[in-house]
Amino acid sequence: MTGPRPRFVWVDGVVQRADGSHLSVFDRGFQLGDGVFETLRARAGRCTELAEHIARLRRSADGLGFELPPDIAQRVELGIAALLAAEGLDGPETDASIRLTVSRGAWASRGLLPPPDEHLVPTIVVQAWPVVPPVAGHLDRGLSLVASAVRRDPQNPLVSLKTTSRADYVFARLEARRAGADDALFLTTSGHLSESTSANVFLVRRAPDDVVELATPALDCAILPGTTRSWLLRWAGSVGLRPVEGWLTPDELAAADEAFVCSSVAGILPVTRFNGHPVGSGLPGPWTLRARADREAFMRGS
Repeated sequence: MTGPRPRFVWVDGVVQRADGSHLSVFDRGFQLGDGVFETLRARAGRCTELAEHIARLRRSADGLGFELPPDIAQRVELGIAALLAAEGLDGPETDASIRLTVSRGAWASRGLLPPPDEHLVPTIVVQAWPVVPPVAGHLDRGLSLVASAVRRDPQNPLVSLKTTSRADYVFARLEARRAGADDALFLTTSGHLSESTSANVFLVRRAPDDVVELATPALDCAILPGTTRSWLLRWAGSVGLRPVEGWLTPDELAAADEAFVCSSVAGILPVTRFNGHPVGSGLPGPWTLRARADREAFMRGS
């Protein structure tokens, strides 16, 4: 979870007061959702996985067909440092959530088709919030998920891109709220598990050969390739779990011993209810709690 509204924002190289900052009304990010973004975490002013997020930002922009500045990594690193200093979030005990947004740029002409790249300058924005710990219930009782009515099509080339066009995610989160759940879980058009509105999903189960597996939907299940997801798949092998990527069903989630979701900002959060029914014991499981603790230690650099 993130804290109060930021006082400052970094826009195209300049730290501005948030209440006085502005973007062009012709910006294609505002008009059409024609942009990409990343969310990441900074501990003590340091972004542990910045390179991975910049690489994914580039892949998303490439997928939308626009070119990021060649020095985007350097610009963003300087922008994050300047913004964290302005917000007082660069001290040794600080914990911040960063949002990096890049739109294709401003263009006053109407229509969907953008002009050639040489006529546009991407708009780059960095925002930062203090991270507050998850509410106690999210760790003690776990999250409740419901399956969304929005289906994800693995053949859609946009589903693996982190774009600023998020209407389907907003719709699904509102669905969850109306159902009294914490979040919504997308299914694919074939009815398999995909991801939640803001996180990848994992389940822990014992396989027929008695090996404990850490299973998650495969990359071709219309998911975003999360940085925490990648870390968990590496972590699994180091702690004696068998990592599995595949086409998982809602029944497999319902029958799992444990389940959790993961993202860069929230970390790892237990899932204890799905579609109104308990998952496993109905309480956060030991592997979930260990994964969360190990991930937090990694992010602290310890």
